[in-house]
Amino acid sequence: MSDAFTTRVLNVATGSQETIIDLTRDCEAFLREAAGGRDGLLNVFVPHATAGIAVIETGAGSDDDLLAALHTLLPADDRWQHRHGSAGHGRDHVLPAFVPPHATFPVIGGSLELGTWQSVCLVDTNRDNPNRQVRLSFLG
Repeated sequence: MSDAFTTRVLNVATGSQETIIDLTRDCEAFLREAAGGRDGLLNVFVPHATAGIAVIETGAGSDDDLLAALHTLLPADDRWQHRHGSAGHGRDHVLPAFVPPHATFPVIGGSLELGTWQSVCLVDTNRDNPNRQVRLSFLG
């Protein structure tokens, strides 16, 4: 594989509760190895039909606010056509339309370029799947 493109898969345990997991440190660690001080792009992709990638502030309540907003927009009830799994699971399959399964970020001098309070986060509302994969790809 070319030096210009490097990829790695993270295995992330999300548990049996709706959650938002900050992946920023994982992204930074990957870039320390993969970017080698170069400029480029970092793509973060979760290959699951019921999870997404968000850029939000964490630790100040925004992560809980996002989960609450998703509950309002996508209630876990019996309205959904998709009905396998736990009650209201159909909404988990609609989540990626609101929180996409990917995001791409600039990398300058080997460092992830985020705003002061921005974090790269995995959003997982699916209580039926406690383990996720996240693919990090650097294109220099």
